[in-house]
Amino acid sequence: MRRYLLRRLPSALLVLLGASFLIFAILRLVPGDPATSLAGPDADAATVAAIRERLGLDAPLLSQYAHWIGSLVTGDLGPSYAIGGQVSDLIGDGLGATAELTAAALLFVVLLGGAFGILGATSRSGWVRSAIRVTTTAALAVPPFVSGVLLVLLFAVVLGVLPPGGRVAFLGAPDLAAQYLLLPALCLALPSAAVLGRYLKDGIERALAEDYIRTATAAGVAPRRLLWRHALPNALPPVVTLLGMQTGHLLGGAVLVEAIFAWPGLGQLAEQGLSRRDYPVVQDLLLLLVAVFVVVQLLTDLVYAWLDPRIRWE
Repeated sequence: MRRYLLRRLPSALLVLLGASFLIFAILRLVPGDPATSLAGPDADAATVAAIRERLGLDAPLLSQYAHWIGSLVTGDLGPSYAIGGQVSDLIGDGLGATAELTAAALLFVVLLGGAFGILGATSRSGWVRSAIRVTTTAALAVPPFVSGVLLVLLFAVVLGVLPPGGRVAFLGAPDLAAQYLLLPALCLALPSAAVLGRYLKDGIERALAEDYIRTATAAGVAPRRLLWRHALPNALPPVVTLLGMQTGHLLGGAVLVEAIFAWPGLGQLAEQGLSRRDYPVVQDLLLLLVAVFVVVQLLTDLVYAWLDPRIRWE
């Protein structure tokens, strides 16, 4: 495994370097100027030029990019242009909330997707399979900003059993924090759970159609044993790969879900940075998401190799 990780490390670093260049370039193409936003609409050209010089925005773009990469290597992310404070402190404050939301959503994806896939592949009841098909189709078709509003209307307004938004730290009151976490995590997880459930259902059905399953069934092996000991393990490796990809989608979707449920995570910080043209905050956040996605994909490959003995790390 160590040799495999060492071989993958250069390609991962190249991906991060390429992503950093694209992020830096694309942000500079967005209309607007941080210096103009900070100076205000009534500022004269001299004031705007002074602010640009203080922020280093008057330097050539390649020099700005090299300075940013150097700050990332040294760990000094520098100050925020518009929000205020150090970028590292801002990201650190929101990272815990986003990680909490993403982890809870990932748990929902595994539980709901597993239930959808197993029941859809093994249930003999036509209405159960139809209900699962309708549920997964609706979860895929309805965007999070619609499903989030519907969840708030149902559970917070009509039933009044869950809060509509906000966050409470788990260390202070775990039971209350779970109530605030439930709706945004469920909203974020529904599309990925539907994708995972359909993929797992197809994999189990293919495994159950294999000749060795028919032979074991004819020999009197219990269906439950066939499912849990043979069909499900054979269907899991590609599902693990899909789950790694969906983890990246959860991180991206958290930006929108956090806005719907007033969740104080990296999504709100990204929205503030984009609206105020705060380059250091936005580009560090985007590169952080890319880095997390690269790490998740690497871990996914390792788990895939562990589940499938035919795959060798070397």
